[in-house]
Amino acid sequence: MTATGDKPVRLKVEGLTKSFSGTKVLHGVSFEASAGGVVGIVGENGSGKSTTMNVLAGVLPRDGGGVLLDGTTFAPSSRREADAAGIAFIQQELNVFPNLTVAENLFLARPPVRFAGLPLISRRRMHAQAQELLRSVHLEVSPDALASTLSPGERQLLEIARGLASRARVFILDEPTTSLTSRESGRLFEIVRRLQEQDVAVLYISHNLEEVLQLSQSIVVMRDGVVTLRSPSTGLTPNDLVLAMVGRSIEALFPERTKPNPGAKVVLDVEGLSEPGLLENVNLRVRSGEIVGIAGLMGSGRTELARALFGLDRHRAGVVRVDGSALRVGDINARLASGVAFLTEDRRHEGLMLDASVGDNLALAALPRFATRFDKRIKTADLLKEMEAVGKQTNLKCQDIRTAAVRTLSGGNQQKVVLGRWLLREPRLFILDEPTRGVDVGAKEEIYRLLAGMAATGTAILVISSEVEELIGLCDRIFVMRRGTLQAEFDSAHFEREAILRAAFGQAEAA
Repeated sequence: MTATGDKPVRLKVEGLTKSFSGTKVLHGVSFEASAGGVVGIVGENGSGKSTTMNVLAGVLPRDGGGVLLDGTTFAPSSRREADAAGIAFIQQELNVFPNLTVAENLFLARPPVRFAGLPLISRRRMHAQAQELLRSVHLEVSPDALASTLSPGERQLLEIARGLASRARVFILDEPTTSLTSRESGRLFEIVRRLQEQDVAVLYISHNLEEVLQLSQSIVVMRDGVVTLRSPSTGLTPNDLVLAMVGRSIEALFPERTKPNPGAKVVLDVEGLSEPGLLENVNLRVRSGEIVGIAGLMGSGRTELARALFGLDRHRAGVVRVDGSALRVGDINARLASGVAFLTEDRRHEGLMLDASVGDNLALAALPRFATRFDKRIKTADLLKEMEAVGKQTNLKCQDIRTAAVRTLSGGNQQKVVLGRWLLREPRLFILDEPTRGVDVGAKEEIYRLLAGMAATGTAILVISSEVEELIGLCDRIFVMRRGTLQAEFDSAHFEREAILRAAFGQAEAA
């Protein structure tokens, strides 16, 4: 049995079906992955991606259909059985034990023993083999370090190394770059290519359509438990994937907006903002009702600019004014008092308390608004009423705002919680860093409509995004950042993807 090209089929899924409580969620899902191939799997939340992967990983039993692994029938009844067969499933919620060492995490299932047949672990062999595995994924940590000391990206690399330790034949990567830095993402892509060289089949699940198309040789799009597109990735565009996912083009995701008043009040005025090695003489203005975008490559200084504007990071020179008043360097309280809100690019570790309830997360920044004047007690009834209103405004899907843990929500709904938190403060200026990272197409559309609605009521909005199409569809003006400077500026009448990318790469100085 062979796939397209000269590589054999490693994994073949045929007519997979699955129901929960009589409701069918998978309707004959079929696709295949060849040895050394990357299959990109995309779809909205609820499309059936996770259910399919959980069946393949032995987490859920299938109702119908078949799976072949290297030509042999494969029907794992547990995660352990799938692991033993060579299926490595790297989920968004990483399965790392923080109280164990790196080496112990690597060899949880099959630790090296001193003598064959005797249950005596060889710590020396474990340490040596762990060092070799860590080198293979370029993870520069000690095998004896506690896993709790690792960053999210390092924990993900640890899970990949664990898969290599088990000699996995198939890697399933579920939203692998959501919590990674640009450097960590680059290392991950290198590892994926190395897995291909070793004839490992990779199933790569992501909401980042450009990323999927860049890495994959073939694409599977799912909608409502059905495969709506199965095709080689060559020649496909993000718009093709969106059409297969939601039945309409990328352009249709963005709300219609009236052009903002060019004479509207300047809310954000940045003059000469500089920090050696990070920012150099940044000047920009954002007016009331205007959405301004910042484009640029990873490492161009976009996030550093956003953090400096909100006071999280210091800057050596320049001034930041909100509504004409200069703000002291690093003074976050002054910014909050001036109506500035900031959505971080790393919602899981900087934007949310994952184990707390949705309500506790929503209320976090707005508690002073609901405190009584003298004894500072929280008016819980008023707070709950407004949180529920914000939940409706953002179309937040959760069972009970008061009790549901944020950890249990999808990426899109988690992002809506962070957005809702700032809506409770009714911001004058909203700075958003990668506002739709790791969320599905449906949630993106809702976030776009929410931001357009805020702009229509006079909020000034500054959006940083790696997706040029997103900035073009949403913004009134776009600045392009490169090496800490604003390289070019485009207004909506001159938006052109190629010109923006040329500026990002330093091939154009201005529009």
